[in-house]
Amino acid sequence: MPTAPRPMVLLTGFDAFGGQSVNPSWLAVQALDGWRVLGHTVTAVQLPTVFGAALQGLNAALETHRPALVICVGQAGGRRAISLERVAINVDDAPIADNAGARPVDTPVLHGAPAAYFTGLPIKAMLSALQKAGVPAEVSQTAGTFVCNHLFFGLMHALHTQRALRHTRGGFVHVPWLPEQGSPSMALDDIARGLRLAVRCALKVQKDDALAAGATH
Repeated sequence: MPTAPRPMVLLTGFDAFGGQSVNPSWLAVQALDGWRVLGHTVTAVQLPTVFGAALQGLNAALETHRPALVICVGQAGGRRAISLERVAINVDDAPIADNAGARPVDTPVLHGAPAAYFTGLPIKAMLSALQKAGVPAEVSQTAGTFVCNHLFFGLMHALHTQRALRHTRGGFVHVPWLPEQGSPSMALDDIARGLRLAVRCALKVQKDDALAAGATH
């Protein structure tokens, strides 16, 4: 019998890449490390912006912590809002090299895995919660094909195939640049506040329903 997930939330962020000195995904989840919410404790883990190694780090964290909820967070320069990702696709196609110099072109994230997975997060309810609080947010239809999507796909594959994770829910969120990185941007405090709202909502709402979806239209 698989063991029940622990009452904890795993948040992951990436190290800096692409010539940047910071990555808001890591700074924001780091700010939430140790936060207790609705009977759960948040643990933040930094992952490398490296194909393969990012998934290895995630899988190690999943095995160690056996969380009830996982939200992986990444940076998306050029976006103005916190992006709640809907779907992960089984392809690596890097527009730039990762931090190890790898630049895969049109290769599967995982051979033999499905073409795509939908998120396990209640993204419509999360969107409503963020917008009601005045935090710019959107549902995104693509997490790209760089390491962020690579991690998102690997996470969802693990949640769908590993018996020990059958009761764990998860998904991926992109956040904008910080002001010092360029424009458009979002202040770190606002990103962290948005993630707090997203985590709280995901713990309270197991699955989107018609009411949650209707609130966004």
